Amino acid sequence: MSTLLVGASGFLGSEVARQAAAAGHAVVGTATTTTGGWVPVDVTDRKAVRALISAVRPKLVINSTWGDWRVSADGAATVAAEAAAVGARLVHVSSDALHAGRPAPYTEDDAPTPVTVYGAAKAAAETAVTAIDPSAVVVRTSLIYGSAQGKQEQLVLGLLDGRQRGVLFTDEIRCPVHVADLAGALLELADSRFAGILNVAGPDAVSRAEFGRLIARAHGRDPSALPTGLSTDAGIGPRPLDVKLDTSLARSVLRTRLRPIAAVPGDRPADV
Repeated sequence: MSTLLVGASGFLGSEVARQAAAAGHAVVGTATTTTGGWVPVDVTDRKAVRALISAVRPKLVINSTWGDWRVSADGAATVAAEAAAVGARLVHVSSDALHAGRPAPYTEDDAPTPVTVYGAAKAAAETAVTAIDPSAVVVRTSLIYGSAQGKQEQLVLGLLDGRQRGVLFTDEIRCPVHVADLAGALLELADSRFAGILNVAGPDAVSRAEFGRLIARAHGRDPSALPTGLSTDAGIGPRPLDVKLDTSLARSVLRTRLRPIAAVPGDRPADV
């Protein structure tokens, strides 16, 4: 299968590329630079995206890019339109950041209620993707972890080493997912007939503070050294707080097991 991974140089994208190649896919990946041997493509450049997809003629396109509005929203629409033009199966990675937060878990039927620009961009992307290609899969996910190269691990280790400043909030709840599980789910969905939105996240809801402590312990660090506090005391404006994803549909659809977060892997390979 010829597979185009948009955002292959990212944490999730690189794991999808690894698993796809291991499964026998002929993988072509995009990045903003030539890092890792990927094709440098600006997803907001319609002509560049069209030229690449026309040349590759992929059977599958997985878009895991994220960024500002142009990348997250406009870029997603561009990728969807060009993938549809060659009849490619599209899997688009979205985010729980498009929800405002509430005590009850969110299902796939819950409409976006963004309170940040990034959340609004991800909501706009979903609207564009599903309108352009109703057969596409839109995967809403949460915080991604799995190795020391992950954004979440880098944040925690940076706070502990004094390389970063900030606070891990005790009142901000998410359902972290292991990068290998999420990548496996994306590839499984690509080979299925599922269409529409699907929540794919970990089974455990934890605060960012507790998540950080788990990461610290996994790396042999002192979790009590992490700065924690309330988001309401940080003075940073509105944020999604209690955002839990109901993954009951994913558990019924997927063979891929979404592992609990009880033992966050430290620097082990992402497929362990």
